Amino acid sequence: MKSYIIKRFLLIIPVLLGITIITFAIINLTPGGFTKTAMHMDPRVSPDSLNRLKELYGLDKPVHVRYLDWLKRFAALDFGESFVDNRPVMAKVAERLPATLLLNITAFILVFLLGIIIGVTSALKRNSFYDRAMTVITFTGYSVPAFWLALILMLVFGVNLGWLPVSGMKSMNHESLGTFGKLADIASHMVLPVFITAFGGLAYISRYVKSGMVETLSQQYIRAAYAKGLPEKRIIFSSALKNSMLPVITLAGLSIPGLVGGSFIFETIFAWPGMGRLAYESAMAFDYPVIMGVVTMAAFLTLLGNLAADITYAFIDPRIRYR
Repeated sequence: MKSYIIKRFLLIIPVLLGITIITFAIINLTPGGFTKTAMHMDPRVSPDSLNRLKELYGLDKPVHVRYLDWLKRFAALDFGESFVDNRPVMAKVAERLPATLLLNITAFILVFLLGIIIGVTSALKRNSFYDRAMTVITFTGYSVPAFWLALILMLVFGVNLGWLPVSGMKSMNHESLGTFGKLADIASHMVLPVFITAFGGLAYISRYVKSGMVETLSQQYIRAAYAKGLPEKRIIFSSALKNSMLPVITLAGLSIPGLVGGSFIFETIFAWPGMGRLAYESAMAFDYPVIMGVVTMAAFLTLLGNLAADITYAFIDPRIRYR
């Protein structure tokens, strides 16, 4: 098991390297650039000033030379400095990372907790009104475009009813609140983005759980457990549910990239001060070092999540052994 974990962790290196190459190539092939943005901000900038600006930021070098320079710094865990405010990229990412983790981990826990509950109850009440209603609700969330639903909920609950805040992570008077008030303030700002992030994932999680539970409940050993008179809760949660969780663990690993990628959209819509918002702002400003820092960090977290999902297999199903 230890050798498998080490091998999988080492495989992260070439995958991460490939991601950085593709990302660096794309952002440098994109029309426009940081110097052109600076020229639009001040039309009086002379061509000589632009050339000096390119030389200052190393943009006068070929793309492959700039990538190798970036890779040398990355090997030392140095992402460079932002073009916009000359702050270290790691400092800017470190500021935004907790907000992204808070949003995504909360949504991740919510979608799997509700998905498992809906899947189990739907399997136990198969073909009932409850089962059909949950199917309609979850697949509606899966089918409706998330960005459109986010805007509708912002309009209804934020603008028309005024129940929930629609942007940011904190209110203007956040610092004047007590400890409980601060937690409640952040929680109220999280309601809409967490709901939107989780709602779309309920369909496939609950359907996989239901399908696995239906198949497991029809097995001979489950019937034998019922025949022995074992408590139903013990049969369902100790035997049936545990043996139905393997596909869910697979989905957990596959859903992590969606959560990280989805945060780029939702954080922009809700002005959530996370890595996704930082990536959007950096892309608009052609701030290459920050874009590379955010994408690399997001890719690394995604790869670690997939590795954690693979390792969890062995704990869920003892028949699985890694070599």
